[in-house]
Amino acid sequence: MNKKKQPKIKVFLVDDHPALRDGVRSYLTNQGSVLVVGEASDAQEALRKVRKLAPEVIILDVNLPSLDGGELARQLRRTIPRAKIIAFSVHAGQEYVVRMARCGAHGYVTKDAPTAKLVEAIRHVHQGGLYFPPEMSDAILSPESKPSPDEANKVVLTVREREVLALLAEGLANKEVARKLGISVRTSETHREHLSHKLNIMTIAGLTKYAIQHGLTSLGLPTRVGDRVEGRGQ
Repeated sequence: MNKKKQPKIKVFLVDDHPALRDGVRSYLTNQGSVLVVGEASDAQEALRKVRKLAPEVIILDVNLPSLDGGELARQLRRTIPRAKIIAFSVHAGQEYVVRMARCGAHGYVTKDAPTAKLVEAIRHVHQGGLYFPPEMSDAILSPESKPSPDEANKVVLTVREREVLALLAEGLANKEVARKLGISVRTSETHREHLSHKLNIMTIAGLTKYAIQHGLTSLGLPTRVGDRVEGRGQ
């Protein structure tokens, strides 16, 4: 009697590094149970393509140039609720794992882990399970707490973080912030991540509000005729 062939798990890759996508795609393609149906390098491309391709599992880079990985995870969950999301990151810290779990990810795999771990995670979440570091289960399951106003006021930002925050509040994208400050796009993204974690604010709107409230930007303040806001119209 012939065994019925199991359908392959449809996987979608989201990562802004072509070489890494190529490597992961090549490895997964060699796995008999996985089919890579598409890939994207940024948030907009990912959201557009998943609607058409309907993947079952999405491998999501936590650090993307256009949109924070946690926020994209939320949007992907709204766009394609049945898909399982695995965060794929260079960061192994608890704060990153917990945050992605709370943003809707079903698993978390670090990029320096053996690629077999990613395949294991894909199969596990596809079957309805969760795939997170076991030592972080208590932190993931604990109620989310928000800092009190007093605690928020005690947050200390570095000079560079204040500069990045001010530029983000003025509407500059990560690439523009990087060019303005003479740093790499990846460094700009890292500063934004640190800001989000320090302030427990995950959206640009929230960061902008914080910047205005703490006098880190001229937005929302009356300006005299002829005043010029640095970073606009350039």
